[in-house]
Amino acid sequence: MRGLVISAPASGGGKTTVTLGLLGALSRRGLPVISGKSGPDYIDPAFHTAATGMPCLTLDPWAADADQLRARALRGPGGRRGSHLVVEGAMGLFDGAPKEDNPLGTGSTADLAAVLGLPVVLVLDASHMGQGAAAIAAGIAGFRDDARVAGVILNRLASPRHEAIARAAAETVLPVLGALDRRDDLSLPSRHLGLVQAGERPDLDGFIARAADWVAAGCDVDAILADAALLPKPEVPPAHLEPLGQRIAVARDPAFGFAYAHMIDDWRALGAEVSFFSPLADEGPAPEMDAVFLPGGYPELHAGRLAAAERFRAGMAGAATRGALIYGECGGYMALGEGLVDAVGARHRMLGLLPLETSFTERRRHLGYRSLTMLGGLPWKGVLRGHEFHYATTLKADGQPLFLAHDAEGTDLGDAGLRAGRVMGSFAHVIEAG
Repeated sequence: MRGLVISAPASGGGKTTVTLGLLGALSRRGLPVISGKSGPDYIDPAFHTAATGMPCLTLDPWAADADQLRARALRGPGGRRGSHLVVEGAMGLFDGAPKEDNPLGTGSTADLAAVLGLPVVLVLDASHMGQGAAAIAAGIAGFRDDARVAGVILNRLASPRHEAIARAAAETVLPVLGALDRRDDLSLPSRHLGLVQAGERPDLDGFIARAADWVAAGCDVDAILADAALLPKPEVPPAHLEPLGQRIAVARDPAFGFAYAHMIDDWRALGAEVSFFSPLADEGPAPEMDAVFLPGGYPELHAGRLAAAERFRAGMAGAATRGALIYGECGGYMALGEGLVDAVGARHRMLGLLPLETSFTERRRHLGYRSLTMLGGLPWKGVLRGHEFHYATTLKADGQPLFLAHDAEGTDLGDAGLRAGRVMGSFAHVIEAG
């Protein structure tokens, strides 16, 4: 399998739309293309899945070591291989987590490209420049020897003359693999945790079709494919995230949509049975399940419906009574609590399985990677690698903590999460075993 990385100098340059257009254009050709996303992200991968029909791989170079990344890339989502892997970067090419002994940080898209030996296609927002595009391309291409930039796609061009000026200059530095005009109909609206979710766009198929047309017309797709490089094999077997139980029920709907596909793949590869249910449809976990996972998502946007979902409430209470392991992350953690106060101050009762109250009336951003040391309860061993991104405040959190947490620079963040018997959770999203 061959692969390449789509990146940009900074966030907001259009790399997500270009990636979706390329995935759509390749899928139209009948190529079994799979996608990846660098860094912690749930929202962009859902758009990728809509474009390819395949789950998107999470490839996080801060959370996983080289062999783990190579193994996940080669195995493919759910063991399904493709002819090509297209990885969308996170933020700018060289942007990663801060590190005390390295001012350049760690875990960047460039780090991922270096580990996987994949070339980078640079999406450059040329909307406010002409010949200056060459200087930016030259600086990025020469910044690191181990992250090879194969070419550049000029984006958001205003006119044929604008393209001619920027292209002529950029070609003195790198091959120009595409020139894309500004398209207001290809915008991706955002909310506070990132893009509005793929499932919330009624025009999603049409959007991806327009993006595919745009990329196919403006880019040399054959040249981009020719730049793709063979993926290297891991040198040692990768670690896996142990299953929460033998039969695991996973909540899946717009309120609980943030579950990493590779975690589910790991559980199935180790022999666990995984089924799904929708709390928003007032469904509970099947009674034969011995573990329940409530992923993150947007429970605050659906708090009224969750509070009124009596079958969901009864099913979760039954799972707790029979001793099933119940684990929630971020939004799932909040749903396990006693109450959630929404942005306008209305309190909604939650499941009442943890002594926890959360609120969105005074938003405070919590963001960053987390190293998590288990204090008991979960089947995972060692120091876990995860991340946190939410705006909730905690009004009440009584009981035993679940983790000891440190940030990416090693700063001690103290206790994290709660556990009460076999019910547990935290605001952290676990990415990889340590």
